Amino acid sequence: MERKLTDQEIVRREKANKIKEMGIDPFGHVFKRTALAQELQEKYANITHDELENMNDQATVAGRIMFIRKMGKASFFSLKDKTGRIQVYISINDVGEDTYNLFKTADIGDIVGVSGKIMKTQTGELTIKCLEYTHLVKSLRPLPEKFHGLTDIEERYRRRYVDLMMNDDARRVAFMRPKIIRCIQNFLDKQGFVEVETPILTTLLTGASARPFITHHNTQDLDMYLRIALELNLKRLLVGGMESVYEIGRTFRNEGMDPQHNPEFTMMEIYQAYSNLEGMMDLTEKMYQTIAHDVCGKTTFNYLGHEIDLSGKWKRISMVDAIKEVTGIDFKKEMTVDEALALAKEHDIEVAPHEHTVGHIINLFFERYVEETLIQPTFLYGHPIEISPLTKKNPDDPRFVDRFELFISGHECANAYTELNDPIDQLERFEEQLKEKEMGNEEANDIDYDFIEALEYGMPPAGGIGYGIDRMIMLFTESESIRDVILFPTMKPLN
Repeated sequence: MERKLTDQEIVRREKANKIKEMGIDPFGHVFKRTALAQELQEKYANITHDELENMNDQATVAGRIMFIRKMGKASFFSLKDKTGRIQVYISINDVGEDTYNLFKTADIGDIVGVSGKIMKTQTGELTIKCLEYTHLVKSLRPLPEKFHGLTDIEERYRRRYVDLMMNDDARRVAFMRPKIIRCIQNFLDKQGFVEVETPILTTLLTGASARPFITHHNTQDLDMYLRIALELNLKRLLVGGMESVYEIGRTFRNEGMDPQHNPEFTMMEIYQAYSNLEGMMDLTEKMYQTIAHDVCGKTTFNYLGHEIDLSGKWKRISMVDAIKEVTGIDFKKEMTVDEALALAKEHDIEVAPHEHTVGHIINLFFERYVEETLIQPTFLYGHPIEISPLTKKNPDDPRFVDRFELFISGHECANAYTELNDPIDQLERFEEQLKEKEMGNEEANDIDYDFIEALEYGMPPAGGIGYGIDRMIMLFTESESIRDVILFPTMKPLN
C-alpha cells in the first residue's frame, strides 16, 4: 500500500526537482573536506574575533543542516558532522545570486558542503563565512522537531538513524562503543593474548545454559543452532597449543528481552593456559580499570541508579557466605536435599523438578536474597557444582566449583572458571545435563563427544571468563538499557 505524502514531503520533492532543473544532482557526488567541526572548534577556541580577521584561515566542511535562519540576502545555518556542529554564514554578496538561489532550496536535514573563511561573530561563536556552497543530498523527509527529537523510546530504537541525527547522547554512545572494544583488544594483545574467530553455526547446544535459535543448513541438510556461547571451540585451541586466546563475537539466546537482555548480543570469552580463578579476577579488575582510565578518564560511574567506583581492589566473597550474610542460613554445612527443600518451602522459594538438588536450591536462595544487593564490583565465587557443568571442582569441597561471577549494580557482568580439563569428569557432567534435559530443563547442554576427545589429548590447566560486552558498555557509557548501546536492537516489526 502506497504511503500518502505529507505536505512538507511534497514541498521537499518539488525542491529536489528544482535542484535537478538547475543541472545539479539532488543526491550528490564525492566531496572533499579539509576539516571536521570539533577540530575547528578546538583549534580556534582561544582565538579572538579580531585575531581571526587578520589570519584569513579557510576550511572546507560537510554535514547535515540542523538549523537555518534566513534573512533575505544573507543567512546563518549550522552544519552537523560526525564530531559536532559548526555555524555557517552565507551571503549573496560572497557566493553570487545563482548559488544563493540554490541555498534557498535548502531545508533542515539536507546535506551540504561549505568552503570559506574562519571567523567569529560578535558574540564569539566560531563561524565559517561561506565562499563556496555545494548541495550534496536533498532530505525528502523533515527531521523531528529540534527540541524533542524522537520522544517515543520505541521509535528511537526502531529508527536509530534519526535518533543519531537528533540525539547527541546516542551519538556519544555509538562512537564510544568501538573505542571501548579497541581498548579491550589493545589491553589483551599487550597481555599476550591472540584474538580468534570461531563458528557461529553449531550442531550441538553447549557452552552455556540457554535456549537456542534453530536454523537449517540446506546443503548438508542439517538442523543447526546459532551459538549460545564461545567456550568449547576456544578451549579446543588451548588443547592445540595457542594457550592465550580470546574472541569478541555475536552470540544468540532465544530468551526474554528486558533492559539487561537482548536475544542477539556481543560476548567476549578469554582463556589462558596455566591460569586460574584468581588470575581471571586480576585480569578483569585491571581491564575494567584500564578502560575507565584510557577511554573515560574517570573511575566513578553512575550505573543503574548507583554510583559505582571501579578503583582499588574489588570485593571477593563466596556464594554461601553472601547468603549467610543476608539470611543467616549456612549452606556450607552438609545437608540433605529434603533439608534444603524444607528451607526453600519455609522461605517461599519455588523449586522446579529438575532443581531438586542442594546446589540448585543454594542458587535459588542467592537469586532471591543476594543478587540485587551486590552494588559495588564484587567477585562472587564458589558456585554449586549442579549449576556449573563445565567447571573444575574445588579441591577442598567438591560440592562447589572454582567459578566466579562479577556483579555490578546488582547485575552479572562476567562469568569465570578455573576450567575443567578432566575428560572423565567432563563426560559425567554432560551425562548429568542430559538427565536434566529429560526432566524438562530446556537450557541443559548436549554431549559434545569431540570436545571430550580433545580433552583426552590433554588441555593445560587454565582460567576462562566470559563478558557481556553490551553490559560492560552500559556501565562505561552510563546507559540505562542494553538497547541504548546496541545500534539496531531486536524490535518487533510494525504491522
